[in-house]
Amino acid sequence: MSEIGLLSTVEQIDLIRRKEITSRELTEHFIDRIERLDIEINSVVTRDFETAIEEAALADQKIRSGDHLGRLHGIPVTVKDALKTKGILSTGGATELRSNVPDEDAAVVAAIRREGAIVMGKTNLPRWSGDIQAYNDIFGTTKNPWDLSRGPGGSSGGAAAAVAMGFTSFEIGTDIGGSIRFPAAFNGVWGHKPSFGIIPTTGYLDHINGGINEADINVFGPIARSAEDLSLLLTVMKRNSPPWIADLGTAPKDLKLLRVGAWLDDEFCPVDEEVRKQLEKVVDALERDGIPVDRSARPELDPNEAAMLGLWLVQRAISQSTDSDGPGHRIWLDRHARREELRLKWAQFFDKYDAVIMPVCFVPPFEHQQEGDFGSRTLMCNGERRNYVDVVKWTTMVGMAYLPSTVPPIGLGKSGMPIGCQVVGNYGDDSLTIALATRIGDLMGGYQPPPRAV
Repeated sequence: MSEIGLLSTVEQIDLIRRKEITSRELTEHFIDRIERLDIEINSVVTRDFETAIEEAALADQKIRSGDHLGRLHGIPVTVKDALKTKGILSTGGATELRSNVPDEDAAVVAAIRREGAIVMGKTNLPRWSGDIQAYNDIFGTTKNPWDLSRGPGGSSGGAAAAVAMGFTSFEIGTDIGGSIRFPAAFNGVWGHKPSFGIIPTTGYLDHINGGINEADINVFGPIARSAEDLSLLLTVMKRNSPPWIADLGTAPKDLKLLRVGAWLDDEFCPVDEEVRKQLEKVVDALERDGIPVDRSARPELDPNEAAMLGLWLVQRAISQSTDSDGPGHRIWLDRHARREELRLKWAQFFDKYDAVIMPVCFVPPFEHQQEGDFGSRTLMCNGERRNYVDVVKWTTMVGMAYLPSTVPPIGLGKSGMPIGCQVVGNYGDDSLTIALATRIGDLMGGYQPPPRAV
């Protein structure tokens, strides 16, 4: 039983279907791991274990009765606390919602429940999902399972730490500036930021009255221990009713025919040597595997302009949580028009290339910083002090263009911390980026549990 919690969701589903383990046994296994091992991590901050065990017993009864089973039947999960979860405290990390218990699920939570998933609890995040760390005034600080002095990334930091530690079968993250991609990279797990709009984002608690509308740029996506899980979970979570039917694209039949680019560093946001060396190992491994990579591939755009425009658009999209009116709508329309021009530049790039490998963050997982804010904090990179805002430059220029990005685990850097990369593709090519990331993960060793998880 000791390793079952560290298996992939697909493997756990198979065990339940073959009756080698019951849903109740799996649920109790996760609960035991959380109660024993989460004391120092602080990832699963709201727990509804009693209800989860009751639901697991019902799931087992359905199996014995031969009832029709959903694709996630009997699988216990946690959910990021930014998502409305019926009957379970859902705070968005904000004291204003410290007593908020919704009477309905976010659309994506409802989707996994319809397929038989069992929600055990909620995972930690920064206030209104607004940081690359995971701490708030209600639940405190989540720590990185690989090094407790460092953060797990954000904003889905509790979610990714829970996946890495085997506290949940999978997680649902949110990503507007990198909030799936950073935690996946920092914890050594798999994450996928979908093409914008593929998964409904209603029920998102990003301000006190949040949940009704769908914010610009923001997406929901899976965080898991295998690439196969990402593909399964996307099919469960995606929109499947008119007027908008989501298309995930098709996976390539032969990866060696892909036109792959590598954009591993750039003057607009220089990358730390530790990160750069790990990314170069990825490209070297692909080339040895017979997949050619063009290390000079670049879209014809100014990356700093794209990154800062992306940050501006993100700030407007989250303005309801900051009590800021911001600029007038005409200014937003002008910036949106420029965004569309840059999206065209990306589309032209993907006429020549199928995917491009990029950094997630310019530095490895960094130590906790809770003083100051985005504008005043700093990070060290290659012996130089850099502005904290640089953490989102490689992610916002992808996100603001609505592009899919898959993050595979690619091993540990010299600091002993996980490093990740983005596999970015054209809009709607989610299956392609997952396929290429799958190969990268295979070549680089895939998910490895932190030592304290074993």
